Amino acid sequence: MSTNLDYEINKELGECYLFMGELDKAEDYYKKAIGSNGVHADPYLGMATIAVQRGELDKALTLYQKAASIEESDKPLAGMALVEMEIGREEAAFAHMIKALEKNPENMVAIFGLIRLAHTLGRLDTVVPHLENYLQLDPMKNEIRYSLAGCLICLGRNAEAKNHLARILENDPDNAQAKELMSQAA
Repeated sequence: MSTNLDYEINKELGECYLFMGELDKAEDYYKKAIGSNGVHADPYLGMATIAVQRGELDKALTLYQKAASIEESDKPLAGMALVEMEIGREEAAFAHMIKALEKNPENMVAIFGLIRLAHTLGRLDTVVPHLENYLQLDPMKNEIRYSLAGCLICLGRNAEAKNHLARILENDPDNAQAKELMSQAA
């Protein structure tokens, strides 16, 4: 019977080989990790990443779904959403991005994916609360504040956008992007 130590070793080796770009070796170790202890989502996430890199999007989606069925955290949900975006299932992707942000408001993949989808689907108003939630956790994250300002301008809420841009410029007076967006909001 395999132990939890076998699982940890195989998972770590899978992650190392994945990081080095050796997909076949990474896949072998992830499979061993799954065989050692199938109650963890991490090896399925690793296998999904490999499938994405190989262009096997249907397989990646199935692996992300398996990971989410083991542990519905933000990572498999965001992974599912990214794949769904690529295969044209935008509504499902949008729902999974929102769910990922409900689990972890700081998931940058989900935030920027949601912004992209919201522009496409005409739902920028849905994004604003998620960006505001992030800023409550990390008020100094200028790229999130800048994205929020951009969304607010698109929604015709220029006064609010200017307040956010002014805050960026207080902390970073040379921020060219914020200056440019501020002139658009004027």
